[in-house]
Amino acid sequence: MKNLPAQIRNTLRWIAILAPMAILVGSASAFFLWSLDAVTRVRFTYPGLIFLLPIAGLCIGLIYQHYGKSTDGGNNLLFDEIHQPGAGIPRRMAPLILFSTLVTHLFGGSAGREGTAIQMGGSIAATCARIFKLDAAHVRILLMAGVAAGFGSIFGTPIAGAVFALEVLIIGKVQYDGLIPCFFASILADWSCRAWGIGHTHYHVEVPAVGSIMDGTLMAQVIAAAIAFGLVSLLFSNISHHLSAAFKTYIPRAEFRPVVGGLIVIGLFFLAGTGDYLGLGVLGDRPDAVTLPAMFTSTEIPASAWIWKLVFTIVTLSAGFKGGEVTPLFFIGAALGNFLAILFGAPVDLFAALGFIAIFAGATNTPLASIFLGMELFGAGNGLYFATACLIAYRCSGSKGIYTSQKSGLPKILVFENDK
Repeated sequence: MKNLPAQIRNTLRWIAILAPMAILVGSASAFFLWSLDAVTRVRFTYPGLIFLLPIAGLCIGLIYQHYGKSTDGGNNLLFDEIHQPGAGIPRRMAPLILFSTLVTHLFGGSAGREGTAIQMGGSIAATCARIFKLDAAHVRILLMAGVAAGFGSIFGTPIAGAVFALEVLIIGKVQYDGLIPCFFASILADWSCRAWGIGHTHYHVEVPAVGSIMDGTLMAQVIAAAIAFGLVSLLFSNISHHLSAAFKTYIPRAEFRPVVGGLIVIGLFFLAGTGDYLGLGVLGDRPDAVTLPAMFTSTEIPASAWIWKLVFTIVTLSAGFKGGEVTPLFFIGAALGNFLAILFGAPVDLFAALGFIAIFAGATNTPLASIFLGMELFGAGNGLYFATACLIAYRCSGSKGIYTSQKSGLPKILVFENDK
């Protein structure tokens, strides 16, 4: 190997490191997706499990209090380590987040799955970094690749996974030094996940008929909707941060916060009069359930569906339950898009898709990843509308997102000198 040119040696070494990491992350995502489907169906079979949510929260709180330690930082811990490698990512992060997320969903907490996938990816990547004895600069790239692998494999969107890992760390800046490792890891992790026979939810979005007048009207509607998506993503982020701070202020014992949060979720369950806003929101326990796929076809989705999901999710996650925000954000965005489509007389499937990706763009400050996400999930035919919605939502979502460790890079818009 010493006789090979340095560039080839470096490439082969990266492949030797990235390949096993990505395969492990993809396999972990496959197991997680299978398990998540299983616990969701168990909850449908035994709906009374919701009343044990406070006890489940206490168990999660105690586990993290005694064994989790720093891993309770979740995605933010991982992003901090990428910004400044040195503190390390504990090996126990992956099994703890996997177990606690499944418990959250089993008992009805409204949470997502991307946080789990990203943290598993980061934990596995950190373990590989220790095995290969990498220095800080290479650890940083490998952790980014782990994030890409986790995101790409959990949603079946390898391009969006790679771009997300490059874009999410610093607002307004893309980390191009990790481009090829993240792209390679995300693709391989996605292939590995699919090799286990795990499928992803499919959505069909029609491309509107071409016509100059109709196109202008539709674009105006897309712009108006995008502003709403950006403002709702800002609302989600701000309320999440304030409620999380309130839980910490008024309930100093961390293990008791999920208990109180679980009780509030039960109260919300009775107020809403339905269990449709519990759990992930992708599967339903009956044909007329309010689910994420239904928002692309149904005109019977309640106008308040996005509000209910927003409240359920913020309470669940702010109290200390585990999972992630992204899939609930997809639900919130698609529900709001469905409502706006009916209000405007616009295509329901298109506006559900726009909300799906645009609120994600605004809440995570990752407009490029969101555009690729839309094209991978819904097809490239509506790419202009996807880009318009994501960029405007990103601009309207404020200077902060859901990730507190996300650094500020470039401003979202340059201010003229006379306006400063």
